[in-house]
Amino acid sequence: MDLLALADFALVARHGGFGRAARAAGRPKATLSRRVAELEASLGLRLLERGSQTLKLTEEGRALSERAGRLLLELEETASAIAAGGEAPRGRLRISAPLLFSQTAMGRIAGEFARAYPEVRLEVTTEDRPVDMIEEGFDLVIRVNPDPDESLVGRIFLRDRLVVVATPDLVRPAAGQPVPAVVRSAADRQAWQVRTPGGHKTIAVDPVVALSSMIMVRDAVRAGAGAARLPLSLVSHDLARGTLAHWGDVEGPEIALWALYPSRRLLSARVSAFLEHLKAAFPQGTPDELAAYVER
Repeated sequence: MDLLALADFALVARHGGFGRAARAAGRPKATLSRRVAELEASLGLRLLERGSQTLKLTEEGRALSERAGRLLLELEETASAIAAGGEAPRGRLRISAPLLFSQTAMGRIAGEFARAYPEVRLEVTTEDRPVDMIEEGFDLVIRVNPDPDESLVGRIFLRDRLVVVATPDLVRPAAGQPVPAVVRSAADRQAWQVRTPGGHKTIAVDPVVALSSMIMVRDAVRAGAGAARLPLSLVSHDLARGTLAHWGDVEGPEIALWALYPSRRLLSARVSAFLEHLKAAFPQGTPDELAAYVER
């Protein structure tokens, strides 16, 4: 593929037309049109729908524009970094992060990162669903206990665990008796398996409130609605103050937060900088560290 023709196509796509692209680049409109036509011919694809007054990207053109734009930007950054004798993070950085981490910590992380790297334009999307990093144009995703994916690499930067908590005045039920519970789904009626200093225990539950957010669940527990399973980082200060009581650690795998990025691309300066920023924010990666970060 002709990289110069690809760059011309990306220029036209970015500016939305041959005329605007020609004026922005100071190049002949006819040259840009010819180069894009040559690229279409080499690929055997129509990338642009040319109307009398408008120009529209085809579906294939949009896909190529998104990917080519990121790759060309990385090439430009690399060339600039080499010329300057070092890499300076710059350009757009798109991140997808889960809801709870975004609500508790991402705002501050993003703000501090923006101050440290003013040439980076950071965009954070909050969602718990799995995303396709390549198709959706993300540079980095943060996920909780992600499924293995051979196309991605990454690192754990935080660990947490679930605990059962309630207000001190809620009486712990006798064996086999259900406890009023605040849950994430009304259908969640499965008993909780917990570890306590006295050994393994099973806590039967009677869901009285169902809430879709962990922060709402915590607030309902604080209000005395019942017991709940919550991340330790979200309630450690309540436990330290005695406003909530610890009923035990939930059995099961730990909660691990991963920062993931595509293995097929060289790691850009801006992604490397954000990974180092996460490491500096949580050097040990413990639940108490996250709780302390949120409370500061």
